[in-house]
Formats: sequence, structure tokens, C-alpha cells
Amino acid sequence: MTDRPTAGSGAEPDRTDHPVLDPDGTADPELAPAGESGLVLRPSADTVRFRPDEQRYARGNRRTDAEPLAASWRPGADPPTARPAAGTGGNGDRERGWLAAYGWRIYAIPVLALVTILVVVNLTGPSNNALGSAATAAGTPEATEGGATAVNPTGGTAVLPAGGTYAQSGTGTWRILPGNSPVVGKPGARVYHYQVAVEDGIDPAVYAGDDAFTQTVQAIVADPRGWLAAGSVDLQQVDSTFATPDFTIELTTPDTDHRADLCGFVTRFEASCWVPAGKKVVLNVARWVRGALAFDGDLGLYREYTINHEVGEVLGDHDVGCATDGGLAPVMMEQTYGVADDYVYDVNNVEPGARGALRRDDKVCRVNAWPYPQGGGYSPADPPS
Repeated sequence: MTDRPTAGSGAEPDRTDHPVLDPDGTADPELAPAGESGLVLRPSADTVRFRPDEQRYARGNRRTDAEPLAASWRPGADPPTARPAAGTGGNGDRERGWLAAYGWRIYAIPVLALVTILVVVNLTGPSNNALGSAATAAGTPEATEGGATAVNPTGGTAVLPAGGTYAQSGTGTWRILPGNSPVVGKPGARVYHYQVAVEDGIDPAVYAGDDAFTQTVQAIVADPRGWLAAGSVDLQQVDSTFATPDFTIELTTPDTDHRADLCGFVTRFEASCWVPAGKKVVLNVARWVRGALAFDGDLGLYREYTINHEVGEVLGDHDVGCATDGGLAPVMMEQTYGVADDYVYDVNNVEPGARGALRRDDKVCRVNAWPYPQGGGYSPADPPS
């Protein structure tokens, strides 16, 4: 091996490739042209002959050119033809060699760029939905709010509002829902036991299922603004194993509700009622699903009202009119029909049992669901009796 030039000697290191050796250790004149200087390798038994395009793979040699490393598309196939050395071929040969090594990349780059542009346009552009695109182009939404129509509280409010569907008829039999709640109310007060039932034939989806219906009833009767605030009664839900409940809250279809032994249908408006003979609070499923016009679409508030109104009947209270013009309606006012005394009077006057119970006095109240709207002597923090 020749020595390296020392620093500052001015001698340039030899940059030529090693000559290619025949198996006998002599340079092959065909593969190593005469006059080309280089390092002389000692022959050995394991000396291997390399073609010019393979010189860079010989042990101890460096790569002859600056081309990148490349793997064969077909392992085991013959290696590609070597690029001609500098000065040995024309520009066309160089271009063809370059295209052979990098050609597929030339096509891949613009294709990937085009795909990227299409994805960005698709994500940021209008919806592919035909209707959505048409609506966006037109500058108008597909649907708009209808807005609330002002309800005239002095008349026409007894009509059942539009809304969800419900079963018009059931079997006339009820099933008691499971559930035993703690006693709620002031300690030492009289305990009223109640059951919760649903008429057979009502789709559970209408009232969100048995558990949800039971929990709704429990929450309303235990609210501090409800009847427990009076401090004189306690309430507890019991299941079918309890022999003699004080009353049953029954969700009922309209046709069953209209029976003469239940709520009747003299006024020709859907209603709920208290039936003392059977100890039944009959909740009309039509009203449970749709509420009442006077409540301006507040279905939750209406459900609170109707349970509190009917439980008030159980406890001995009776229907009353608006107490203060412009004030909150008493929970015992028949707000299902309306909150104007004159109108509710006219609705009830067709029913013999209710005729004369109210009076015309031009008072109009605001809807209210609670007998004690600001609460009373009961708090959920009170210990159970």
C-alpha cells in the first residue's frame, strides 16, 4: 500500500480506482487500461474479479461515482448496466441512465401533489351532499325555525297541541311498575303509599320506558316545592307486593280515560283526573306526550303540574280559579284547559258536576306547576321518617 501524502507536501492523493486483477494477480489490460496508475493489490487466493461497474464493491475500494445506492426491483436478476465513466459516453447515455434510476420518482412527485390538492379541495369545499350544496349555493338553509305563535290565554287553550304520537286505545288493564322509594317528607307526618302503573298497550318509547317514568314521578312528588312542603304528609312509592296503597298513578290511553267510570269526556277535551272510587290518578297519555297550549311548549313543566294537581285532589284539595290577575296560577287551577278564569269557566260549565265551581271575573294567571313555588317546611336534607 502506498503511503498517504503528508500535510503540506503538496502531493495530491491518487484518485484513480484500483486496477482490476486477474486471478493470477496481474492487472487485466482490458479492464484496467494501460497507463492508469493506482494502488497495487497483492494477489491472494480469495481475490475476486470485478467488472468496472462493480469496482466500488471491491474490498478496500471506494465508490467510483457519486450515484446513489439502489436496490434491484428483481433480487437475483442481473445488475443494471453501469453508467459510462466521465468522458466515455454522450449526454444521451447519461440522461438514459438517470431516467432508469429515477424515472418512477419523476412521475410519482406530480401525481402525489395532484392527489394532495384534490384532498384539500374536498375537505375545504362545499358538502358533497347534493341538497347541502344546493342550499349553500342558494345562500339559504334547508330548514328554518317556525318560531312560537303567541298563545291567547283568554280562549282556545283547551285544545290538545300538536306533537308526538301515542296509542289511542289500550287493553284497559294496568301493570304495576317495580319500585320502592324511601319515605320522603317531614318526620312523623302521615305516610301516603302510592304505586305507579302503565296501561297495557302503550309503547314504552312514548314515556321513555318504565324506569324513566317511575323516576320522573318520584322526583316530582319529592320536590321541596311540592305537597311535602306543607309538612303534614309524607309520600312513598311501593310495588305490587304492597297490599293496600293509598292511590295509584296510572298512565292511560285516551279511549280508556274517556270511560264513564274514569275521567269521562263531557268537555270533549283531553284531560287527566282523580277517581276516588278506585283510588286512581288517571294520567292521559295524550297530555303526557303533548302537554297543554297554555304552557307554550314546556312539556316538563306541564308534567310537573299535572301530577301535582292530581295528587292535590288525592289530598282533598279541589279546583279553584286564578287568585291574582297576572300572578302565578294556583296548582289546583285547571291549567290543562287554560289560565283565564272566564275561559275555564265556560269549558267546565258544560259538565254538571263542575258547573258553578268557578266564576267569571276576567282574571288571567301565568302557568305554575307547584303548590309551594318558593318551597316550604320540607327539604330533601330532612331525615326520612
